[in-house]
Amino acid sequence: MRAVEQAKAGRIEYRTDRTGIIHIVIGRTDFDEHRLLENYAALVEEIVRAKPAAAKGRYLRSITLSPTMGPGIRVDPSRTKDITEEVPAEAA
Repeated sequence: MRAVEQAKAGRIEYRTDRTGIIHIVIGRTDFDEHRLLENYAALVEEIVRAKPAAAKGRYLRSITLSPTMGPGIRVDPSRTKDITEEVPAEAA
């Protein structure tokens, strides 16, 4: 019961597989552009924050966004640091 309430409140857990790949949903098709960008930025920020102290070098090597049934689009993680500031909430 508590887990369902937390999930409805927006809590998301993620895990990596053996190769370090993270699969996670950041939104749905009815989300506007700004909301998707906020979710994406929050996810990247959380992953970087959770970086183990023993991890050296470049932590996020690549990011690929894809719909459930469609091709993936590669995103440069170094260029998306402050992406939510580029799209104003009113324009979305």
